[in-house]
Amino acid sequence: MSATGQGASAESATADRETVISRIIDAPRELVFEAFTEVRHLSHWWGPEGFTTATRAFEFRVGGEWDFVMHGPDGTDYQEWITWTELAPPERIALRHGETRDDPNAFESVLTFEPEGTATRIEMHTQFPTKEQRDEAVEKYHAIEAGRQTLSNLAAYVTETVRKGAEG
Repeated sequence: MSATGQGASAESATADRETVISRIIDAPRELVFEAFTEVRHLSHWWGPEGFTTATRAFEFRVGGEWDFVMHGPDGTDYQEWITWTELAPPERIALRHGETRDDPNAFESVLTFEPEGTATRIEMHTQFPTKEQRDEAVEKYHAIEAGRQTLSNLAAYVTETVRKGAEG
């Protein structure tokens, strides 16, 4: 996208409502994508350090939902809900994420999976409804650090999966 014209004004209009987190994972793109899209993998790595995830329902398709609870290390339960809005395996996932289906504070995320040699660069671009909601997510819920920890957990999980596959 060019740095001038409509694209630039659209970017600047939403920049204060966004977060972007990326990581290079030493595993093939197809495996990283699979770990992000199959419930049998998600429970092993989803969430920041110390969190566990219990899935109530999972249907990976456009319009499908993932209804789950994240259990915090302090014993707090966090009701979560995701619906998939766009899927382009193994390149891109777009989703809407909130506490429930009708959450007015739900946010949109786009994840891209780009090959980098034998590794994969995953980028998570999140846009909140307002600057205030983004600021609250970053300051109160440590969204950027939590996102980094989540991608770190993903990286550890898939690289261990690659190692096990190579050994077995």
